[in-house]
Amino acid sequence: MLKEVEHWLSTRSWSLTDRPLHKILAAKQRTGQSVSVVLPALNEEATVGDIVAIIRHDLMQQVPLVDEIVVVDSGSTDRTSEVAAAAGARVVHRDDILPRIPAVPGKGEVLWRSLLVTSGDIVCFIDADLKEFSSDFVTGIVGPLLTEPGVDLVKAMYDRPLGGAAGQGGRVTELMARPLLNMHWPQLAGFVQPLGGEYAARRSLLEQLPFPVGYGVELGMLVDALHLVGLDALAQVDVGVRKHRHQDGQALGRMAAQIYRTAQLRLARGHLVRPSLTQFERGPDGFEPRTYSVDTEERPPMVEITEYQSRKVA
Repeated sequence: MLKEVEHWLSTRSWSLTDRPLHKILAAKQRTGQSVSVVLPALNEEATVGDIVAIIRHDLMQQVPLVDEIVVVDSGSTDRTSEVAAAAGARVVHRDDILPRIPAVPGKGEVLWRSLLVTSGDIVCFIDADLKEFSSDFVTGIVGPLLTEPGVDLVKAMYDRPLGGAAGQGGRVTELMARPLLNMHWPQLAGFVQPLGGEYAARRSLLEQLPFPVGYGVELGMLVDALHLVGLDALAQVDVGVRKHRHQDGQALGRMAAQIYRTAQLRLARGHLVRPSLTQFERGPDGFEPRTYSVDTEERPPMVEITEYQSRKVA
């Protein structure tokens, strides 16, 4: 490990107990910064309501930390929107944001568009499939942005159990993302959960970053933020345990391919590996190939979008 990373781990890697809630609230009042929480959601009616309700109760009604909760529905076919709204979130459909640019499927697409429908100086992203959710996820990653002026992006770190076994979740992280980062961006080797969906950042940083539209958004954001603001402006906070819905092996394969493609585009704009992935499923006549495109479209920095510029002027 680079000495720079060892130093970073000692100065930019924290736990929840390092910032009691009363100190975070005092910093928010002192700095006057506002906080938006965004939940990207696709068919998450089983969990999104509890997450919204807990954030609203703990961090809006009990204490004034969060200023708005926005659920961006990316095309759910279940009751995700209704459940989220009933729990107290403002629900916006992905396709209603910036309609002149047709939306494409993908988590990064939703996160990018969320910048147009939120107003917080700090934007906190929380995945909508978390189980046994605690508002510590929000306070943990928002806290450093309110108390440390030199920090621009904070990722949550946590244990990820799989099937009752501790630490066995995060398979794409261990098999794809961590090797990529260690080999090509070793300054980022200290991040425990580089692909984690719980992180917060200053709007002033997010609006300058391109957003891969799919699962490569977290890796792309880390790499681009490193180049834009430097390692010392990035941090992580231990928030305990993350429990969520796990995907099957083939879905993880497609996720890994998108992440690799995102890394590849940042390594070189010349020769590129064929941007598709062939997987196999057993059919009536044996194994049958299924080929998926993993070409990862990217959205430009939000500051380049006319509607966003107009909103800031207004």
